[in-house]
Amino acid sequence: MSSLYQNSPTSAEQDARLSQLTEWLGTLGLVDVESRRPASSDASFRRYFRLDVVPAMRDKLGDTLVAMDAPPARENVPAFIHVQGLLFDAGVTVPAIVARNVEAGFLLLSDLGATTYLQRLDADNAPFMYSDAIDALLKFQLASQPGVLPEFDRAFALREMNLFPEWFVGRHLGLTLTDKQQAELTKVFEAITANVLAQQQVYMHRDYHSRNLMFMEQGNPGVLDFQDAVYGPVTYDLASLLRDAYIQWDEEFVLDWVVRYWQSAKKLGLPVNPDIDAFYRDFEFMGLQRHLKILGIFCRLNYRDGKPIYMGDLPTVMDYVRKTAGRYKELRPLGKLLDSFEQKAPQVGYTF
Repeated sequence: MSSLYQNSPTSAEQDARLSQLTEWLGTLGLVDVESRRPASSDASFRRYFRLDVVPAMRDKLGDTLVAMDAPPARENVPAFIHVQGLLFDAGVTVPAIVARNVEAGFLLLSDLGATTYLQRLDADNAPFMYSDAIDALLKFQLASQPGVLPEFDRAFALREMNLFPEWFVGRHLGLTLTDKQQAELTKVFEAITANVLAQQQVYMHRDYHSRNLMFMEQGNPGVLDFQDAVYGPVTYDLASLLRDAYIQWDEEFVLDWVVRYWQSAKKLGLPVNPDIDAFYRDFEFMGLQRHLKILGIFCRLNYRDGKPIYMGDLPTVMDYVRKTAGRYKELRPLGKLLDSFEQKAPQVGYTF
């Protein structure tokens, strides 16, 4: 989500880009530009449009394609292309790149359909759907090599977590940390950072969850939104998948799937902690790092970018944070901080 650090584009800018995109698509002769309609919403500055393929090309390309508008000043199209290649080579289902105009920030992609995991998941189908998602994740991780993707390092981890005091505490709750509170939070951040940086590193999608996985009849799941991939802690994507901000499962279910992943990863030679209890601790600390970031990002999307839809997911994320903070001695000061915030913050319109 690195692209979110910049200002939102204006309506005029978006309209101008839409005209440019339409003109480019028209030169390709592959789609009916008049059939353009929104394909999905996105937390970044990317926009997606679904278009009907011209009849002469449907046998080759399918009935529809998806155009991606990614303003070069705000989005990294070369990174999208690079990671798409890594995932494809690893055997993961990703959109094929049908046509590209990298300089303008336009791509024409194969269509993986309109059914996300989030739309389809229920208690009955979750076991096989998560089994497929974990198999795809293992394929990507097995392809890992150092020096190919940016590294998730100490500065990266702390920069993400610092979105929490800036946007959730400062902007959303309207509170200023005292020196003592800041010191306590810093100590918790250090404990989290020490754990996650001690983990072995693999390719890391960074947003491997139910809104970015598409249900497919063949090659399930289709994987989207991978352009921010890095080389980072082995538990990150598993935590993203099983401690999902948009859908929550009973702890017994999550533990069962963590164990299943761990057993498979060990057999395949992936660098997971050899002790399951230690691995689960790694998984929880990694999830907490991610959830602190998410609390900040969801608030930033609301207050800065005018995207309030994510605020409804704050309670789920906060529940994860509180439960994890309460399970480990070095994290308990975070729970106490949250208690103190709840006592001080205005109650109407604020989410804990």
